[in-house]
Amino acid sequence: MSRDLGMAEEEEEIISPPEKITRSQLVFLNLLDTYSGSNIGKYLSNCIVGASLEEITEEEEEEGDENKSTGLEGLGPKQGTFQIVGTLSNTECKPPDFALETYTNLSREELLLHLIECDVIIYNITENIPQVDEAMWAVSALSEEANHFERRKVFILLSSVVTWARSKPLDPDDPEIPFSEEDYRRRKPHPNFLDHINAEKLVLKIGKNNKKFITYVVASGLIYGAEEGILHLFFKMAWLGETPTLPVFGDGTNIIPAIHVLDLAGVLQNIVDHVPKIHYLTAVDEAFHTQEDILKCISKNVGPGKIQKFAKENAFLSKELTQGQLDHLLVNLRMETLFVKENFNIRWVAQSGFVENIVNIVKEYKQRRGLLPVKICILGPPAVGKSSIAEEVCKHYKLHHIKIKDVITEAITRLELLVAPKETDEEQEETDIDEEEEENLEEIQELLDGVKENMEQNGGRLDDQYVIRFMKDKLKSMPCRNQGYILDGFPKTYDQAKDLFNQEEEEEEEESRGKIPLFDKLTIPEFVFALDAADEFLKDRVMNLPEAIVVETHYVQDRFLRSLSNYRDLNTEDETVYNYFDELEIHPHHIDVGKFDHPQNKLVTGQIIRVIGKPRNYGLTDEEKAEEEYRAAEERLAKEAAEEAEREHREAVETAEKIARWEEWNKRLDEVKREERELLEAQSIPLRNYLMTNVMPTLMRGLNECCKVRPDDPVDFLAEYLFKNNPEMD
Repeated sequence: MSRDLGMAEEEEEIISPPEKITRSQLVFLNLLDTYSGSNIGKYLSNCIVGASLEEITEEEEEEGDENKSTGLEGLGPKQGTFQIVGTLSNTECKPPDFALETYTNLSREELLLHLIECDVIIYNITENIPQVDEAMWAVSALSEEANHFERRKVFILLSSVVTWARSKPLDPDDPEIPFSEEDYRRRKPHPNFLDHINAEKLVLKIGKNNKKFITYVVASGLIYGAEEGILHLFFKMAWLGETPTLPVFGDGTNIIPAIHVLDLAGVLQNIVDHVPKIHYLTAVDEAFHTQEDILKCISKNVGPGKIQKFAKENAFLSKELTQGQLDHLLVNLRMETLFVKENFNIRWVAQSGFVENIVNIVKEYKQRRGLLPVKICILGPPAVGKSSIAEEVCKHYKLHHIKIKDVITEAITRLELLVAPKETDEEQEETDIDEEEEENLEEIQELLDGVKENMEQNGGRLDDQYVIRFMKDKLKSMPCRNQGYILDGFPKTYDQAKDLFNQEEEEEEEESRGKIPLFDKLTIPEFVFALDAADEFLKDRVMNLPEAIVVETHYVQDRFLRSLSNYRDLNTEDETVYNYFDELEIHPHHIDVGKFDHPQNKLVTGQIIRVIGKPRNYGLTDEEKAEEEYRAAEERLAKEAAEEAEREHREAVETAEKIARWEEWNKRLDEVKREERELLEAQSIPLRNYLMTNVMPTLMRGLNECCKVRPDDPVDFLAEYLFKNNPEMD
């Protein structure tokens, strides 16, 4: 194996004497709101400057591990820690708590002023490709200002091992010899990462022989841990359990160099503290895991436990994975980081690799993502609405609805599948039987025979010993452990509850008497809801059910009354299922369904949701959000259309009423006019008679006389005539 002679001089003095440590250093980190940026920034904000120069004692290492596992490392910055500033990729994003300052939408002149103020500049180009150009500009601009620096500055380019993706083996006869940082001059990049390797070369060139501006390149493996980064898609698929397998692209034998994000942050911390002479470093853990190893481990510990291999071309059909992320997943490299292991003091989180530390990684993933199971038990008499309520609550929280009948059917089907003869190797591969199950086929066959015999003897029913066993297996299954479950109407008795939730190792049983009973924290429900209603209410509810529904259930009259009577008898004894949960201080929430009478029990469901609180699972997917928005828009349009139709109907009715009132008013007006006219006519008869008798004869004579005389003023003449010839005057 050949090594570059140029590295020999560097090996003579690996680490230069560090400058006098200041109590605090200002660190710039780009894109603090991205996955790796936020985790690295938070880690460094809790690191005391110069702490990695001292050897880590076993007590400190244990204390550090405990803090990481409990999340105590993020309680707040300590005195003398790194002060973090940086940019944000999203202007609407809330600045992280650990950051002293954050910047958005800065011009390059403004950004340069902030960079000059910092002691350490870390540019992460592993996630955001446009940051490559900015990193190259930043290192060039800082280099031009280096002569004016008051103190030394450190520039670290955080790159990717994909810049090594096409490197030729060190020894063609032994391709398993791993690359190390000493071989960096031999690296050949993936075609999609040419800009990255150009940035690496520029950073190394600028920092060469410059005492005031020292530059480093860190080639990081695939970053995992915390929110999981690239692997998050597979964690989410496994967690949700919506697919029976996790996809492996290609044959899955490609070796993926990887590193936990906190270990990567530890490497950066050590570079800042030690200021080593070697300027190109690799950051990977000690494992040589293949893509298949990693995804099978995720599937087994989070999801269905199975993987399925697809052609590499299928990977590019995924909407969730970018081209750069796919390049990381499909890389095939053996790498080791000799310098980091031999010279740096790191509190490793996952030095031995992803698979060996999967338990802590899954625990950390759940905590960071806020993914906690919701475990519920709903109990109550028949016809109280347990199943319908459980279905609605399951939809709201994305839980698994556990019913005795379904669990028994599923378990028997599983047993029959395990003992069925395998005709071909392909069929055996598809069933993907666990090795332990394969070894215990005789026990499985014996269990299956016992179950069938028991069901024949009991008329299709199973004894509690088998039911409890199947229910325990169901509660311990990965979907129930991840999302949670709703137990529907089971357990029914104190003994069933005790057998279902007790610990398998019943140690110190005698000492535990009088105290809280031992129970399995993994399967015990967190919430217990005791639904109830008066017998008359339940009978009326069953009687009002459609006949088609009643026929398919046990709600026929004789069976329902018998079931209701059995339930009442079981819950009048001293040891009831509710007493068991009370002893564990899991106090049942009693709800009288009769007070919340509703056809779909929506009022009871709402009360249960209020008790449980917010969901602890993933929110809606983009497709579900779009579907919900479409449905909400349809409902809104339908509501608006109904309101418009109601308004038009109301206006039409009002218009018709107005027309009717107008016609009625006109009709009455005509009647009033007719009556007035008749009244006037009736009142005018005496006057007309008087005029015809007393006035008209005299008037006619006056007119005739006026015609004869033809006076100058006919009116005065007529008036004087009428006055003189007035009959009353005579």
